[in-house]
Amino acid sequence: MSATKSPTVTITPGVEMPLVGLGTWQANGSEAYDAVLRALDIGYRHIDTATMYGNEAAVGRAVRDSGLPRDEVFITTKLPSGNAGRERATIDASLRALGTDHVDLWLIHWPPNGRAAPQVWEQFVEIQADGLTRAIGVSNYDERQIDQLITATGVTPAVNQIEWSPALYDAAVVEAHRRRGITLEGYSPFKSANLRERALVEIAERHGVTTRQVVVRWHIEHGIVVIPKSTDPERIAANFDVFGFSLDPDEVARIDALGRP
Repeated sequence: MSATKSPTVTITPGVEMPLVGLGTWQANGSEAYDAVLRALDIGYRHIDTATMYGNEAAVGRAVRDSGLPRDEVFITTKLPSGNAGRERATIDASLRALGTDHVDLWLIHWPPNGRAAPQVWEQFVEIQADGLTRAIGVSNYDERQIDQLITATGVTPAVNQIEWSPALYDAAVVEAHRRRGITLEGYSPFKSANLRERALVEIAERHGVTTRQVVVRWHIEHGIVVIPKSTDPERIAANFDVFGFSLDPDEVARIDALGRP
């Protein structure tokens, strides 16, 4: 088993979250199981799933079959926005499917009906207090919606998981999250990225890596959690093989410039 480990970021309340994880969206059954087992064997210690993905049972089985102690694997799952009002039943079902007594991070997957839904967040706070999840957060929320949750409950989400890539880079968004003490987590890092962009190609060539690896490393340099999804064994390995090089400040700035002004 690989000795390589992902660096971590400390999220509220003092939970260590690996900066690189495996996304499992659109992976089901044996495909999800094989991908997670492969990732854990390579060295990943962070797996991202969701109720709506329909693969929690496969993910949980792979974690158990990996032989790793439960406390060495960071598991995230998410509440579908349509399950607002059924928070307790949803987390209970997730824990049964995953075969664990807690998850490490539970997120509201989307703002219910496009609204902040502080009543849902209040249930998240209670469920965290009951020990069913170590940390709580949101996904696809904007700053205004996050502030509504904070105002209503006094509890700040530990994480906001949003689509993120060099093409979507926005320094104001990064600063807004850091100012609130919220860890930014990016999904679909390659979806909107132009992997043939000259800056990415030249930086990749300089380091002897691929442009995908440069994109993953760019997230790490910013302290942004990244969860590239793949079921291809070689791609899973490549996305994690990003700890043998680093980007200098000029390279990071050049990639930043690919985003929003």
